[in-house]
Amino acid sequence: MVILANYRKSISLAEEQLDIRKQLNWRKILIPLVLGVAASVFLLVRSLNEVKFVKAGPDEAGAYVWQDTNGNGMVDYSDAVEFIASPNGQYVQKTFTAMLAEQEWTFYSLLALLGALLMVAIRDFGYMYRIRSLTEKALSWRQSFDIIMLWEFASALTPSVVGGSGVAIFILNREGINLGRSTATVFVTALMDELFYIITVPVVIWLIGSDVLFPESWGGGTGGVESVKALFYLGYGFIVMLTTIIFLSIFFFPYRFKRLLMSIFSLRFLKRWLRRATRVGEEIVISSEELKGQRAGYWIRPFLATMLSWTARFFTLNFIFLAFIPHFNHFVVYGRQLVMWVIMLISPTPGSSGVAELALDSFFKDMLPNAVVLLLITLLWRLLTYFPYLFVGIAVLPGWLRRTAER
Repeated sequence: MVILANYRKSISLAEEQLDIRKQLNWRKILIPLVLGVAASVFLLVRSLNEVKFVKAGPDEAGAYVWQDTNGNGMVDYSDAVEFIASPNGQYVQKTFTAMLAEQEWTFYSLLALLGALLMVAIRDFGYMYRIRSLTEKALSWRQSFDIIMLWEFASALTPSVVGGSGVAIFILNREGINLGRSTATVFVTALMDELFYIITVPVVIWLIGSDVLFPESWGGGTGGVESVKALFYLGYGFIVMLTTIIFLSIFFFPYRFKRLLMSIFSLRFLKRWLRRATRVGEEIVISSEELKGQRAGYWIRPFLATMLSWTARFFTLNFIFLAFIPHFNHFVVYGRQLVMWVIMLISPTPGSSGVAELALDSFFKDMLPNAVVLLLITLLWRLLTYFPYLFVGIAVLPGWLRRTAER
């Protein structure tokens, strides 16, 4: 209990240090806000106007021929080095905006895109319900909306390997949830996310097998496929191991875990991270105290919301597929996204930018009729799952700062 008492003192100090009225004012907010809007607009405009090489249509005169400069036997539609100007070429240059305008949009395809939008809304609703349930309705629906949008905003701006969990603890604390409960809530959301993944992967493999989950090529060649398989299985094993350790640490051995962590990081070559490891151990201990004695309903409802959110998250791409191809194996698309998620999880870029596009190209080009459809699906997927959180986050942030500063 001495440890908890000391940690609660550190919590009080942290709450004072995090006082937004002392640390933030409009001069400090305005500059990053303007920069954030400018960056978001730039990324969106750049994506819409990015030029790609595509095969010329029946009524189009080709202006470029493809040459295999890197010797991989595959066409890289975004690499200008592989295309040479020629009056008798088979390829033309087009922007995403032009391809969208040329696409024949039927009632069926528009209905499918509305379904994709609905999946995005269901995903966010599930997250809102989960955070509200885990805090035992201490948060209103408005507060839950702001928290999820800012959490996704932080995740979109940080590399996937970093994530937005640290920001989420700060956001919850600013909404009036004490730092201990905020930490416990973020831990539980992470555990539920990983548990969903741990359960879903073997179910999907049982339904469709593992052979169809992996791309025919990766990074421009077939050699990378084995690396993708190894990365997936290693990543899945690591997720299972880490989830098990955190689960046992929080619910059964919090103090032992803290002591073990401190012992390990007391070694000379690890000592530079001792303070951070101590903080993690303290967070485990305080989370354990916060979560002890919770009823079954406390866990069941949020986990059902987690399943709803993640299912909707993955089915967003399925509905985008439906806008272009009416018949395909939904389980294969869903299952391949599970593999993609591990790859995107270790992405060093904000919001997995670049890595997500490469993964989508490698995993699904064998299921689509041509490169134009693949490029359009890639753009629409990012428009629905990435860019909205940049703009909504920027819109929500000023009002949230004003509202929470009054606490």
